[in-house]
Amino acid sequence: MNRPTDAPHDNRHDWHNIRALLPYLWEYQGRVVLTLLVLLLAKFAHVGSPFLLKHLVDGLEIAKANPEQVMSGFLLLLVLAYGLAKLLAVLFNELRDVIFAKVRYRAMRRLSSRVLAHLHDLSLRFHLERKTGALSRDLERGTRSLSSILNYLIFNIIPTAVEFILIAVILLSQYDWYFMAITFGTVIIYVTFTLLVSNWRMHHRFEMNRLESQANNRAIDSLINYETVKYFGNENLEHKVYDDTLAEWEKSAIDSQTSMSWLNFGQGAVIAIGVAAIMYFATGQVLSGEMSLGDLVLVNMFLLQLFMPLNFLGVIYRAIKYALADMDLLMKTLEQTPEIQDPKQPVPFAPKQLDVHFDNVNFHYHDRPILSDIDFKITAGQKVAVVGASGSGKSTLARLLYRFYDVQTGAVRLNGEDVRELSQQDLRASIGIVPQDTVLFNDSLYHNIAYAKPGASLDEVAQVAKLADLHEFIAKLKEGYDTVVGERGLKLSGGEKQRVAIARAILKNPPLLIFDEATSSLDSKSEQMIQQSLEKLAMNHTTLVIAHRLSTITDADNILVMQQGRIVEQGKHQTLLEKNGLYAQMWALQQEDVNHDTQ
Repeated sequence: MNRPTDAPHDNRHDWHNIRALLPYLWEYQGRVVLTLLVLLLAKFAHVGSPFLLKHLVDGLEIAKANPEQVMSGFLLLLVLAYGLAKLLAVLFNELRDVIFAKVRYRAMRRLSSRVLAHLHDLSLRFHLERKTGALSRDLERGTRSLSSILNYLIFNIIPTAVEFILIAVILLSQYDWYFMAITFGTVIIYVTFTLLVSNWRMHHRFEMNRLESQANNRAIDSLINYETVKYFGNENLEHKVYDDTLAEWEKSAIDSQTSMSWLNFGQGAVIAIGVAAIMYFATGQVLSGEMSLGDLVLVNMFLLQLFMPLNFLGVIYRAIKYALADMDLLMKTLEQTPEIQDPKQPVPFAPKQLDVHFDNVNFHYHDRPILSDIDFKITAGQKVAVVGASGSGKSTLARLLYRFYDVQTGAVRLNGEDVRELSQQDLRASIGIVPQDTVLFNDSLYHNIAYAKPGASLDEVAQVAKLADLHEFIAKLKEGYDTVVGERGLKLSGGEKQRVAIARAILKNPPLLIFDEATSSLDSKSEQMIQQSLEKLAMNHTTLVIAHRLSTITDADNILVMQQGRIVEQGKHQTLLEKNGLYAQMWALQQEDVNHDTQ
C-alpha cells in the first residue's frame, strides 16, 4: 500500500486539514468563546503592566528630584497595581487553560474514536495491504498532532497576535512613527525569514517521519512473526535491517537539528538588530528630553514582551508545520472511502432460517480471476460442503457471504435478497464462522469466547466451551476462564484456538454457519468429538463447510468440487465417487494417507 508518508507533502492540504478540525472544536462553542474572552483579558493585563511600571519609574524620578513632596502612598499604590496586573495575567492564562481543557481533550477523544470507527469501515482489501506498525505510528502521531495544533493556535499564535496589535496601537498613538516602523520591519523580516527557511528544511522532517514509521513497522512485524524469525535464526538480519533504517533516520535527524540551529541563529540576529535600533532612538529621545526614563522602560518592556514570544513563534511555526504534516497522514486515512458501503435504505433483515444462493457469481481481485460462473443454492437447514485444492477459491465464498468484497457480476443472495441491499450489521449478525486461522485478542479466554455475544454469563460461556471440548482444558488452568491468551492467541496451540472459535460460533447461534476447515488443527480423537458437536449444532442451521478432510463431509447434502475458481463437480458423496472424477481422486489419495498412518 502506498502510504501517505511516501508522498511529498502538499501545503494546500494544511488549510483543508485545519478546517477539518473546526467541527471538533465547535461542539463546545461556548467554552471556545469564553476561552478567547479570557485570553483577551490576560493580554490586557499583560500589556497594562508596563504602563504601571512606567508611571512607577517616573514617580520615583519625581520623588528623587523633589524629596519634599510626599508620594509614598501613590508609589505604593502603583507597586500594588503592578503586582496585581502580573497576578491577573497569570490567573487569566491559567483560567484559559482550565476552560479550554474540555474542548481540547474532547476533540482528541472524538478524533481518535472516529479514526478507529473509520478503520473498521474500510474494506478487507485495505487491511490486507496495510503495514500495521507504520499505520499505528502514523495514527498515534496524527492524533497527538491535534492536541499540538490546538495548543499552538489557542495558547501561542492568537495571544501573540493580540499582544502585537495592542502594542502597535500604543506605539503609534504615544510615540514617534519610526518606533512602530522599526517594530513592523523587524517582524516582517523575521516572519519572512522564518517561513522561507522553515519551508526549505521541512523535507528533513518528512524523511524522519517516513523512516521512523518504516523502522517501527519492521520492528512490530518481526515481533508479530517472532516464531518465524526464530525458526530461521534471522535475529541478526532483523536487527540489521532495523538499525540500517534507524541510521538513515539518524542522518536526517542530525540534518534537521543542524538546519534548525542556523534558523534559530538567524532569528536571534534579526531580533537583536531590531531591539538595538529601537533602543538607540529611545535613548536619544531620553537624553533630549522628548521621552522620560519611564517611557524608555515602557518601550523596552513592550519590545521584550513582543519579541520574546515572537522568538518562540519560530519554534511554534515549525512545530505547527510538523503537526500539520502528521495530521495530513491521519486526514488522508480518514478521506479513504470505504469500498463496501451500506445501501441508503437497507432491506430489514433478521431471519430465523436462511437460504443461500450464489447466483452466477464472477469475482476477481486486482484483475486476477478468483471465481468464475459460480452458481449453487443451499436450502435452509441444508449442509453443503466445498472441496478443492488450495487456491481454488473455496475461502473466497465465505468472504463474499460476509461481504468483505463485492462481486463484479452476478449476486450473492440470502433468502432471495442481494447481500448488497442489506446493512452489513444485519448481514453479519446472521452468519457465524469457524475460520481456518483463528486469531484471538490478547485478553482472557472468557472475553474471547463471549466476544460472539457481549455480556454473556460465565455459565453460558462454560456451556459452549463444553460443547467445543474446551472446558476441561480451561478448568485445569490456574486462572481458568480469566487466563490471558497472549498476542494473537500465541499462548494456545492451533487446536485450542480452533476450539475457541467453535465455542464462539456455538454461542452466537446464527441461522447460517460457515466452517472453514474448522477441524484442520485438531488430532483425530478431538476431531471426532468436536465433529459430533458440530453436527448437533448444524442440525437446525444452514451450513456451508469448506473442507480439507473429505471424511468430515460425507454426510453433506451436496458437495461442490472446485478447481481454479470453477465448480467442476457437485453431488452427494457416493454419487461423486461413482463418477470417478476429481473428487474420487482426492478421496483415494486421502484414504491412502489414512491407511499409511494406521500401519
